[in-house]
Amino acid sequence: MKVCDLVLLIEADGWSRQEPYLAFGNKRNWMRRNKMPHFLIVIEKTSNNYSAYSPDLPGCVATGATVEAVRGNMHEAIEMHIQGLIEDRLPIPEPHALADYVTV
Repeated sequence: MKVCDLVLLIEADGWSRQEPYLAFGNKRNWMRRNKMPHFLIVIEKTSNNYSAYSPDLPGCVATGATVEAVRGNMHEAIEMHIQGLIEDRLPIPEPHALADYVTV
């Protein structure tokens, strides 16, 4: 079977070449269906609020007045970041970052 034949079969099954998540109705359903991985976030206290970033998602950052607020904002930022990757047909990185504490 040629690749073009396989693409035609996939499209006949409801997948779109441009937006594969549309077979699930929307991006959010696609993300839920594909069991999005857990990404480590680092939360830091600044002089006025809290900021967070994910080492596995360069450029994905958020701020908030409280730890809870920055955690929620970071959740939304990660969702938007991944949606952008999907729209641009870029791979979603596998999480590799780890965190630990060292007692000295």
